[in-house]
Amino acid sequence: MAAEGWSERVRKLLKTMNSFHGAGSSKALCFPFMVAGQQVGYVLPAVAKCLHQYPTVFSVSQRDEALPCVELNKQLTSCDQRTAAVQRVLKELKAQQAFPCLKGWRDEMYNVMPYFCDTPFFRMERAATPLLGVKRYGAHLNGYTWRNDEMHMWLARRALNKSTYPGLLDNLAAGGISSELGVRETLIKECQEEACIPASLATLSKSVGTVSYTYEGSDGGIYPECQFVYDLELPEEFVPQVGDGEVQEFYLWSLDKVRGAIGSSDFKPNCAMVALDFLIRHSYIQPDQESHYVELVEGLHQSL
Repeated sequence: MAAEGWSERVRKLLKTMNSFHGAGSSKALCFPFMVAGQQVGYVLPAVAKCLHQYPTVFSVSQRDEALPCVELNKQLTSCDQRTAAVQRVLKELKAQQAFPCLKGWRDEMYNVMPYFCDTPFFRMERAATPLLGVKRYGAHLNGYTWRNDEMHMWLARRALNKSTYPGLLDNLAAGGISSELGVRETLIKECQEEACIPASLATLSKSVGTVSYTYEGSDGGIYPECQFVYDLELPEEFVPQVGDGEVQEFYLWSLDKVRGAIGSSDFKPNCAMVALDFLIRHSYIQPDQESHYVELVEGLHQSL
């Protein structure tokens, strides 16, 4: 059997990362998750059944009703009230070991709102967000430089003790946006912590758009995610250094080598998407050369 080509591997990556939108997904079975009359997520039936045990916090309608949904109790009217109530439930579910994703509890809070520009309805533990299918946001940096008039990209390899995707290739710096930080604040913090990029250099990074996708995890959770993407041209003499231990080493690769790694099992999937976006935006992948160009571009921007 012939080896799988690059286009096939990348299309498979994008299909996997957008699996919630695809045929055979659990989307049709999910309950919309509502807060103050607005949908902020999706809840699988098994999770809805569990949340039904907490009527003072969650209201769960039946599947045979006209508008089945999981709704946060309307008597919880403030952000702090909702945050405290949801956190109590999640801590109890964690103690019960009710869902696999809760094993990754981080004591890190994420905002929950319909759109990123909205005032948060409440905050919740990062590890529990897949249970309610609420959108998570992150900031990713493409660091690049020039060698012999050829563009090269810096990539990181994740530490082997990382709880998720240990040892896989990653963008130069990246991290989730917690409730107390903004997008650029997150980016600068991650640059300093992960790659020892000083703030004076990280602030020169340019916002270049987003990459969005929604997939169903092997842990039974739903993962709608949006990554804010930044590009930073680094001085030729700059070499990133391991900072907080989340990275084990850095590589400076030609774009041809980066392209070859995208879609492979060696690359953290969402970071491979960010790298793919970089190659498309910098005209390294062009429509006349890649027959599935439109499919690749659309696969990077699938939102709920």
